[in-house]
Amino acid sequence: MRSHLCLLLLVNMMTCGLEVCLAVGTIYIPPLLLEAGVEERYMTMVLGVGPVLGLIFVPLIGSASDSWKGRFGRRRPFIWALSMGVLLSLVLIPHATSLASLLALQRPRWLEVGLLVLGIILLQFCGQACFTPLEALVSDLFPGEQESRLAFTTFSLLLSLGGCLGYLLPAVNWKDGVASLYLGSQEAFIYMLLTLIFLGCMLSTAMISEESTASGEESGVRKCRRLNRCCSWLMPLRLCGAAARLLAMLPQSYQMYQGMPRVLRRLFLADLCSWMALESFLLFYTDFVGERLYHGQPSAVPGSKRKLLYEEGVRMASLGLFLQCLTAVCCSLLMERLLARLGPKVLLLCSVGILTLSTAVMTLSHSTILVTTMAAATGFTFCTLQVLPYTLICLYHSNKQVFFPSTVRKHSTTSKDTSSTQNEHLGGPCPSACILHLPKPEMEHPSSSRGMCLDLALLDSAYLLSQVVPSLLMGSLVQLTHNVNAYMASSCALSLLAVGVSLRIVFDRRDMELLQ
Repeated sequence: MRSHLCLLLLVNMMTCGLEVCLAVGTIYIPPLLLEAGVEERYMTMVLGVGPVLGLIFVPLIGSASDSWKGRFGRRRPFIWALSMGVLLSLVLIPHATSLASLLALQRPRWLEVGLLVLGIILLQFCGQACFTPLEALVSDLFPGEQESRLAFTTFSLLLSLGGCLGYLLPAVNWKDGVASLYLGSQEAFIYMLLTLIFLGCMLSTAMISEESTASGEESGVRKCRRLNRCCSWLMPLRLCGAAARLLAMLPQSYQMYQGMPRVLRRLFLADLCSWMALESFLLFYTDFVGERLYHGQPSAVPGSKRKLLYEEGVRMASLGLFLQCLTAVCCSLLMERLLARLGPKVLLLCSVGILTLSTAVMTLSHSTILVTTMAAATGFTFCTLQVLPYTLICLYHSNKQVFFPSTVRKHSTTSKDTSSTQNEHLGGPCPSACILHLPKPEMEHPSSSRGMCLDLALLDSAYLLSQVVPSLLMGSLVQLTHNVNAYMASSCALSLLAVGVSLRIVFDRRDMELLQ
């Protein structure tokens, strides 16, 4: 039991580290872009580039991870490769000015802004894309409905703890500290801390084994290990080859979405609307508080009254988002009891309803205390969206005959040919690299089952798309209305839409029968 708990914590440590980095990015990225002279509409567009890249590449990364065979498993190579991008971004964002000075004698403004934008895109794309193989690793190590629910509840707990730390760091005034003075700014000090935290969390993945524990699969695993040990020196070339294959698979991305079963399509749409409402709040909350509640101006002269007011607003927004994550932590600890008492359908609808109420109050209120309280309440929605959609994916995969009937029928006629071809090329079955670990009665042949990581990637694409639409539209909407209150009003309207769409999700066998 103790080893099981240690594995559960180890596999989710990386989740915590990633969320710390992304949380600090949520706080600092809009102010940094506005301070660099980027207009509001272009600032929001920059925030959309990383999610757009994620929409293109995350499903392909998920598909490649499902079929990857290597010495270090099929998930960790992708986790480590994306982590390198995160580490590079943690250097570029706070040191864009210094790097521009090194690269050009006159330090042109466009180069400084370009390096800052590059760091932001890397952080958003690599950080968010890394969650897909992490989620798949969790589902691989903890198969079955009960285990996966506990695993993803822990996933949400450490995600929320990472957010707590990430939002708490900017809420503290570090300007007068020795390290901040030495490094030149509070941002540089915080990003140095982020680098150390993320490196420690990244090393935890090296202590995880992706080996299958099913006795019937052990021989295939050993064969794969022997083959991979012989060619382990080719690992860098194989990673380059994987990147080339991902680029070549771009035309297939649209087909992946088109080929989703009806249950996944409904879950995808509901998840998209829910996250779109939440992200419209999260991405622009710091700017909303700094400008509307504190009447500050991000582009004001450093040291001026309006600049100081804006910085104070950013710190208060950090506190609000910290309280949101604290709420999410408490909800994660109570998630099992809430699910047992209310059921997944009522819980999901309540969470989206709370988001609707909270954003409506924030739209109308001018009270800092009330707005901060409503921001904290959205932590319940954040926690629910981190747990329920992924446990529903695990539920669908645990009984594919019921939830994916058309997919099973489609592949059942070709399973024998695929099996013989696979055995011919691999010299025997290789379950650790190809088969999703599911309860035995429901297990299909690899060719007849949908890959878990691919479906998780498709669900993650809803999260990425939810950032793209607000990023592309919100800046223009604010400039058109000349009011940052448009952020919260849009979030409230999207929350109402999410409530209606969530009613169509398939939660159990009974809903599936009604669907048919």
